[in-house]
Amino acid sequence: MNRRTTRLRIPLAATLALTAGLALAGCGPEDGGAQLEVAGAYMPRPVTQDMAGAFFVVKNTGGTADKLTSVTSDLSKDISIHRTVGNKMEQVKSLDVPANGELRLGRGGNHLMFMGLKNKPVEGDKVTIELHFATSDPIKVDVPVKATDYVPKK
Repeated sequence: MNRRTTRLRIPLAATLALTAGLALAGCGPEDGGAQLEVAGAYMPRPVTQDMAGAFFVVKNTGGTADKLTSVTSDLSKDISIHRTVGNKMEQVKSLDVPANGELRLGRGGNHLMFMGLKNKPVEGDKVTIELHFATSDPIKVDVPVKATDYVPKK
């Protein structure tokens, strides 16, 4: 290798390293990616051991939309995501979490259904769930069990 080739390789390597670093830095929340947090979670005390519902709000303060794709919990192996349109409830594979917006799960609307509970939680218990998203990291949430007729304040 001659001196001229060596002189060209050093600036080229530095330029490539700087470019790669800038590209990686652009992939985080500073780039407006999804920034998710969960608020207002609750589960009404189940009436039977057959099923339970859970409700909460996923807030996205980032500039990129995401999707809630699944939920896991020790309470049940069968947890499904439901969407309600009009008076019709249907199971869906995911729910959108809009950029700079929120996904609301509540009574009479979108919600989670826990089928075949391993135990029947009582008021005052907390049920740990893990929310899984299309692109964001999972979020663990401790969901307090409330009275069967609990309605959150607006």
